[in-house]
Amino acid sequence: MIKSLKSSLLAASAAGLVLTLAACGGGGSSSDDDAKVLRRGISAKVDTLDPHRSSAKWENIVISDMIVGLMTITPDREVIPGVAESWETSEDGLTWTFKLKETVWSDGEPVTADDFVYAFRRIQDPAIASQYSSLLYIVKNAAQVNSGELPPEELGVRAVDDYTFEITLEEPAPYLLGLMTHYTTYPVPKHIVEQYGESWIQPDNIEVNGPYKLAYWRTGDQLVSEKNPLYYEADEVCFDRVAYFELEDSAAVERKIEAGDMDINNGFDGGRTEELEAKFPGWVRTAPSLITTYWTLNTSQEPFTDVRVRKALAMALDREFIVDKVLTPGYIPAYSFVPPTMSNYDVERPEVSFKDLSRDERLAEAKSLLEDAGYGPDNPLDFEFIYRSTDDNPKVAPVAQANWEDIAPWVNAQILKQDTKVLYARLRQSDFEAADGAWVADFDDPINFLYLLDSTTGQQNYGRYDNAEYDNLLAQASQERDLEARAQIFAEAEKLMLEDYPITPMWIQVTKNLVDPSITGWAENAQDDHLSRWMCRADTEAESVSGDAETAGE
Repeated sequence: MIKSLKSSLLAASAAGLVLTLAACGGGGSSSDDDAKVLRRGISAKVDTLDPHRSSAKWENIVISDMIVGLMTITPDREVIPGVAESWETSEDGLTWTFKLKETVWSDGEPVTADDFVYAFRRIQDPAIASQYSSLLYIVKNAAQVNSGELPPEELGVRAVDDYTFEITLEEPAPYLLGLMTHYTTYPVPKHIVEQYGESWIQPDNIEVNGPYKLAYWRTGDQLVSEKNPLYYEADEVCFDRVAYFELEDSAAVERKIEAGDMDINNGFDGGRTEELEAKFPGWVRTAPSLITTYWTLNTSQEPFTDVRVRKALAMALDREFIVDKVLTPGYIPAYSFVPPTMSNYDVERPEVSFKDLSRDERLAEAKSLLEDAGYGPDNPLDFEFIYRSTDDNPKVAPVAQANWEDIAPWVNAQILKQDTKVLYARLRQSDFEAADGAWVADFDDPINFLYLLDSTTGQQNYGRYDNAEYDNLLAQASQERDLEARAQIFAEAEKLMLEDYPITPMWIQVTKNLVDPSITGWAENAQDDHLSRWMCRADTEAESVSGDAETAGE
């Protein structure tokens, strides 16, 4: 009862503060309240802040401000120790042993190796039905635990002692430390989760081990996190609070910036880049990314069980026009799935076979493929394409519709805009015919993209692609410790998949953010991850330095 009252008062205080920010002046204001609050736009509504139930990039902005895993990242996304103090690996690369720092949850309870064991088992619990459980199938017996074939105790993790956590893998993983920065690997407070169940993430209940703790959450509006004084590096954290605004409407974002009520937004209308640069000098931030926009065709249902149909629709899309005339400057057309800057893939990259054909040649072949598949004036090809409501996607959909209809008058594509979180929910349920979507690298290795088309991946294999030869190649690559040989196998697998057309790679993105120039501690990185923990406001840093000097003078 005491805890509930305290949390409620804290939440009310935080809400009141955020709601009055507009009166505090602009993003560069030196007012006391404004200087201590970071205001971030996160583009979509938050469904969950449970790291084992989330699969949304915008939710991760909040989650990773609150919880720290074994490893964490710098502003430019260098992987550095988080809760881990040190680690060692067995000669065969299958056993990793992490020594933990002596840190605590925000209620003062120790963060122990048992919390990590509990978390790794929990994400594979069939009752949790984690959308991201397959990302950790690399842990020994994870797939079998997730399917219910083995008990959780058989998962390849154990607490050697309170501050020693051991992971046993199914296969060597040169990317493991990078993977340990992903929220699926974060610890969760066992004592809190077991006490409150699914509501453990609510402001009244939550306990965290990171720099910020949730204090307020009003769905469809905003969330507020307060600085956690028990975070192991709390003295280095600048902002007292972070407010997260769930804004999908770019016009609303711009109004907030103009009113001085927004410091960062994780996206903007790419077609208006020059206009925004003039309107908000210094705010537009872009960088090459590990993000591929790709469209999925549902191979589990007609008409997309036929590879001729899948290939025809892929060939008809005019990527060059879309990239040059519709999208953010810096995007490049995609004819392969894995982004060109991905590490551990230093081989000749496979691409779809039609890349070098002219637009007219592509359309002629697409029409011939559909005619061979039995379509024509008397049997038109009708399908629905769903697309995200955010970013540049609404502008692209009508172009795609016209591209497909360029094949022949009897190709009829209906387009339907969907709220972004609704679209991804439909993708995970395979409730679509053709759909827009994108993948942001969770870690810098080709397997993070290629595993999405493995038949065992589950919900992230949106179109339910199933090719035994492709699966076998990925399995072969997983056992290969020589990175060059491993990359060659990956290339063979990607080439096979691309010519089967379960997906249509569309473009490789650049990151897109709007950032107040007065915000320090921000750096561009290919995975577009930016922790509030590193950020400050220039005038706040100046005041801090001045204050330190005065103290030293005394």
